[in-house]
Amino acid sequence: MLTWPHAGTDWKEVLSDVEPVFHDIAKATLRFQHVLISCEDAATLTRIARELDQYAEANGLPGRVKAVHAPADDTWARDHGPISVLSPTGIRLMDFGFNAWGGKFPCDKDHALNRNLARQGAFGDMPLDTVDFILEGGSLESDGQGTLLTTSECLLTTTRNPTFDRKEIESLLSETLGARQVLWLNHGYLAGDDTDSHIDTLARFCGPGHICYVRCEDVDDEHFDALSAMEEELRQFRQLDGSPYRLTPLPWPAPLYDGEGERMPATYANFLIINGAVLMPVYDVPEDTEAVRVMAGIFPDREIIAINCRPLIAQHGSLHCVTMQLPEGVVTL
Repeated sequence: MLTWPHAGTDWKEVLSDVEPVFHDIAKATLRFQHVLISCEDAATLTRIARELDQYAEANGLPGRVKAVHAPADDTWARDHGPISVLSPTGIRLMDFGFNAWGGKFPCDKDHALNRNLARQGAFGDMPLDTVDFILEGGSLESDGQGTLLTTSECLLTTTRNPTFDRKEIESLLSETLGARQVLWLNHGYLAGDDTDSHIDTLARFCGPGHICYVRCEDVDDEHFDALSAMEEELRQFRQLDGSPYRLTPLPWPAPLYDGEGERMPATYANFLIINGAVLMPVYDVPEDTEAVRVMAGIFPDREIIAINCRPLIAQHGSLHCVTMQLPEGVVTL
């Protein structure tokens, strides 16, 4: 799922830079699976759908693009898109509330987007369950077997669900997502991040017993202390059977700054797992080569596809942030 940028979003001044990134993500994904695209601007949607249909057909993959006209405030599908759950009765799509990371930006259109898409049949016959709780997809990592990984900085902030404490949040995640345990990181952040330390920029499940994470080895970097403390927390975590996790550190990219001198939240942890491949962000820095090598070692059975996401981090997000995966059978053409 991609929510496409257009001139009515904050991307308007850099559309010529950011649209190619979305194109690269969509085309790489189309090699392996369907792509659902929505856009508020009808002319943009028509053009993009035509271009991607032509690409798919030229590569012998016709009928993999579904385009839906729907309004949105921004393009961060990871956080306003539905969260999929495999329940005893089948797949369910959970539509949590979205308030733009604690009321930081306009978000009414994003908050209503999933219901809008569902009314237009974007999710086929899959039920969409509305949950009265603010939760972004980027704030959670799941191992698919009942363990969720998150950060206290994000889920416990008073600008999201001020009446919920940690135990109440764990109970809700158990009821709605089937969580059997929730692992909370109390340390770790990225400068320039608007999300209050989303987990998908810091640490990711690579499999049920394997976590990769960002590590800063530069003692003079502002992140060193917090990320070192996060690394120690990860070492203390245990799986449901009591065993420790296999941990793989990811390279630390050279600092990147915007035009005003503010550091941007570049991270290799913001990758996307798709069918048969992993799309990983790179930033046109020397560390990219090592990051691709490390990712290939983590996912030896998948193709590693590097996508230059430097234009995306100008708006404080990256590859995983602009995508939301949906289970097979949800998107019907």
